[in-house]
Amino acid sequence: MRTHSTLNLLVIDDDQLYAERLVATLATYYDTVNLGFLDDKEELLKSLKQSWDVLVFGQAYDMSFTDVVGIVQAQSIDLPMIYLIPESATTENDANGIPDIISSTMVKALRVDQEPAVILAICLQHGHLRSRRQLGTLRHVLSEAEQRANILIKNSKSAVAYIDEGIHIFANDPYLQLFGFESMDDVIGVPIIDLIAGGDNVKEFKQFLRKFDKGSREQVEFNFESLRTDGTTFEAKLQLAAATLEGEPVTQIIIQQNRNNSAEIAKRLAAAERKDSLTGLNNRRGFEEQLTAIYEQARSGAAPAGLLYIQLDAIGKIRSSLGLQGVDTTVKQVAYTLNEMASEAYVSRFSDTAFAILIEDQSVDELQDLAARITTRIADMLIEVDNRTTSTTVSIGIVKIDKNTAEPTVLLERAMEAINHIMIETSNQGDSYHLYDPNEHANSDDNALAETLVEAIAHNRFELLFQPIYDIDNDRSDFFEVFLRLPLTDADNTILTPDQFMSVAKTHNLLEKIDRWILINACKQISEVRRHHPEARLLIQLTSASLVDKKLPSVASQLINAIGGVPEALTLQFNEQDILSHLTVTKSQFVALKQVNCQLGIHNFGSSAKSVETASFVQPNMVRLARSYIENLDNSENLDTVKALISRTSELGSAVLMPFIEDAATMSVAWSVGARYLQGYYLEAPSETIKVANET
Repeated sequence: MRTHSTLNLLVIDDDQLYAERLVATLATYYDTVNLGFLDDKEELLKSLKQSWDVLVFGQAYDMSFTDVVGIVQAQSIDLPMIYLIPESATTENDANGIPDIISSTMVKALRVDQEPAVILAICLQHGHLRSRRQLGTLRHVLSEAEQRANILIKNSKSAVAYIDEGIHIFANDPYLQLFGFESMDDVIGVPIIDLIAGGDNVKEFKQFLRKFDKGSREQVEFNFESLRTDGTTFEAKLQLAAATLEGEPVTQIIIQQNRNNSAEIAKRLAAAERKDSLTGLNNRRGFEEQLTAIYEQARSGAAPAGLLYIQLDAIGKIRSSLGLQGVDTTVKQVAYTLNEMASEAYVSRFSDTAFAILIEDQSVDELQDLAARITTRIADMLIEVDNRTTSTTVSIGIVKIDKNTAEPTVLLERAMEAINHIMIETSNQGDSYHLYDPNEHANSDDNALAETLVEAIAHNRFELLFQPIYDIDNDRSDFFEVFLRLPLTDADNTILTPDQFMSVAKTHNLLEKIDRWILINACKQISEVRRHHPEARLLIQLTSASLVDKKLPSVASQLINAIGGVPEALTLQFNEQDILSHLTVTKSQFVALKQVNCQLGIHNFGSSAKSVETASFVQPNMVRLARSYIENLDNSENLDTVKALISRTSELGSAVLMPFIEDAATMSVAWSVGARYLQGYYLEAPSETIKVANET
């Protein structure tokens, strides 16, 4: 029976008569069959400018099937593929003659003489493609509807939030103000029951939420006593509704407070809007208002001023060893010290572990002198938490404000860029300060680097390095982490690392293309290695652009299939801070990637105060510890902190990778902390090729 449709079929082979036979048979099922036929790479690149429905690969003059998969993926084309093998072939299929790989985007491999099976595969792959295209259209419509709804919610005067499994993942400004949260970061990850006062209220709400989650809509309102972050309460009514956020199902809650004491509540909220409850300093809102005022003064010709953005270092280690009490005590002690040292300035708590100081009538030298004194003073502090003592350091980004200064949002971005510079220069250790100099970030330099990046993507001018990872459990070193490098054609033969060009890549929307280049080219190399070492596998770090890319599971699936299709062949890792910024998307993305046999990891693990909670939520297969945990392992307290973090993470089912093992002393300790994987220059340095050690 005909499908009353058109099939655009692309055949790569050296036998055109075979392709014509396929077309003749397919004419039974389609009104029109358009055939494209070629057998070399140059013609393929030209043909891919057209729209095709199915690609059949037999033999080509200068390409393998893996090459074709890489070319198609590099151009981000959704094109199902069927790989044919000669009649005489004795491999590629299992003992029953069934292809090793059968999926909605690939069949590998059918025998060329089994034409009925080939015809059936073409029709089914085309059917899957049409379904995906229709689904994409529907998702686009849903996304636009969701976007309109979210805009309305963000601008609504009602207190609205989204929860997933009882955990906050979004809240609008009225909601944050109602409960006393300073920013979205403060409420994300907080259970909804933490905002309900009284044990009976909590018990009743759990039953109410459980019924709603099971599909009951008989009762969608719940009256209760709400609990603010400062411990005060108010009577409120909560309403539930099913919703979506970034394409994922969530529960929407709307909270309306009892208005009997609305005047008193309004007064209390107004007083708290600009104050931080923990430190008593101005909060971010108060800081932003003051920054705008100083900006306007500077633009009008007043004396120059300055901004110091102060970030606490290694807060994750304090959180792991001393808990939230240790973090809060550290924050309060640092706040007191900053307020004392900059008594004539405006000191604010900008976020959980960051402060900002606005100081008027200051030269650049005076700003740097203040920053130097602050870093020294904080580093020398001993902070008492119960019967234990801890310490911390700070990293300070300095931005000058004068009559030619950029707008306030850009000033903040420059301050954070200065912090990033410190992290790069100190290998994430901090304890330093850096002045943002606009002359060092001229647009012409960024544009030139962006052009180099585009050329490197188009002409394969990046380089990949591969560093072995030792697997303690299996006594093997055939697991390799991939590192990206960009060689420049200057007189010094400079080679740039990602921390030197990724910020420019992000500005020019190149992150996703660079990630795709790494994936394709790393998989090409591992595909060759796995011919002789079938257990070899890769660990690849991707950026936030890939983390939110809904096409990533499909890309990963095709690449995994192309290199053998076995679980654990490919592990993708993402930075912990990126995951925290896209928590809901990460959870759904991890689920989709695991369904295509892709392993997942968290890079720079332990760098935030919610690392273990984050791992529990997204459930990675492995985590790669932040560098700060490997330092000073000869200190018993630091060693206990690392062991505790590894133990808690392992209990979640996530293997732990301990990197940066650079000397014998660190290596001797690394065996005892409970990590499964070890990596570092002491074991083996990265190399340009994948070298699998001979098994003994």
